[in-house]
Amino acid sequence: MAKILLAEDDEFSRDMLSRRLQRAGHEVIAVADGREALRNALQQRPDVILMDLDMPLMDGGSAMRFLKSDVRTFRIPIIVLTAHASPHDVATAVADGCQSFEAKPVVLRRLLERIEEALQAFPPKKSAASPLMPNPAAPTAPADPDPAP
Repeated sequence: MAKILLAEDDEFSRDMLSRRLQRAGHEVIAVADGREALRNALQQRPDVILMDLDMPLMDGGSAMRFLKSDVRTFRIPIIVLTAHASPHDVATAVADGCQSFEAKPVVLRRLLERIEEALQAFPPKKSAASPLMPNPAAPTAPADPDPAP
């Protein structure tokens, strides 16, 4: 199935979703904040990212904006998982780069449908472009968001 990066700061929610996604056949990389999400997205190259909006160190909106501006990660679909589901919150998340939005509490069946839709709309690209010949239409890689050594 898919390699999924799950960025969720609530330990109970993160563990529960992780187990349920693994039972559905997915490989899950679970992280607790936006900076960990960035590092793991760059290193692990997931097929889909599930992103909470309210997280410590870096919120989900900031993490999404970085991921969508980076040539290495801009094609990875992001599904927002959040308790904030007002029309303004949805519009902001879409503007920040999410492809889909799922309000909490998460209904697994609906989330699995969103993941499948994202995979069909944005099929994972496995080394399609040469690292020496970047796509000229793609964004450039911004500076590292975590300047710590």
